[in-house]
Amino acid sequence: MKLQIIFEDSEILVLNKPAGLVVNRSQTIKEETLQDLLSEYFNLGPSLGIGDRAGIVHRLDRETSGLLLVAKTQKSFENLQDQFKERKVEKEYVCLAHGQINRDFGVIEGDVGRIGKFGKFGIVRKGKESRTDFKVVENYQFKEAKFNQLLYFSSDSSADGESRSLSTSSSLSNLGVEDLNSRQKGSRQSSNDNYFLSKSRINYLKKHATKYTLVALFPKTGRTHQIRVHIKSIGHPAVSDLIYTPKKLLKFDLLWCPRLFLHASFLRFIHPKTKNPVSFKSDLPNDLKGAILNLEIKKP
Repeated sequence: MKLQIIFEDSEILVLNKPAGLVVNRSQTIKEETLQDLLSEYFNLGPSLGIGDRAGIVHRLDRETSGLLLVAKTQKSFENLQDQFKERKVEKEYVCLAHGQINRDFGVIEGDVGRIGKFGKFGIVRKGKESRTDFKVVENYQFKEAKFNQLLYFSSDSSADGESRSLSTSSSLSNLGVEDLNSRQKGSRQSSNDNYFLSKSRINYLKKHATKYTLVALFPKTGRTHQIRVHIKSIGHPAVSDLIYTPKKLLKFDLLWCPRLFLHASFLRFIHPKTKNPVSFKSDLPNDLKGAILNLEIKKP
């Protein structure tokens, strides 16, 4: 895999991590990780005195895309770690959340901790102190024609018990009307009446899957899954979140947004060598831009 380098000098690397790439090695991860790539192509590892983390100062979830900072020397690694611990690093994420957030800005606080043994987190009594500030960027609604077309791609039940959906490698925005009609016709013939959603499910989707909010999030702490847990805790789970989006909504989300709509879009920190503030931006990747094409700005 080829890494997209935003910036590089003798002390740091700033990368644009693609969605789907795991950051850190672990015994349970069998696939290639960012840590492997940094060790192989940049020779970042114990030989440079930066331990076995390949200079990775912070992490992004597998499904999250965007900016990630890497140190190339031990001195820079320690300096940047201190900046994160002292909450001097400014981070911004862009998320598409379910529903309409009716505040222009706000603060989400709730102690985040692990729930169970399967990698899920939540607001728990003995969790770690966590804070995320947010600002609403835009309120959206589903384009009516797109929404109605998508209803044909989802089913309460099918012959094999699985939900029918478009492949995640394709997006509705790339399909023409003829393609949609062809898929709908073929699906109706192959699955008969079972293909269509029940009336109650259609009503559920009309109520819960037509309004969305594009929101900028500014985490002040760095807990695992913090943004995803916090945005869900206020009743607005992220679109296509395989862990935290309710299953009824998730099946529909994946028809038009192929993965978690969360992108690390901005970083600002003090350069460990020059001591000057530096900042970096990353635009939404094409898959998330494509998902937005299914929506329109919500009318007042």
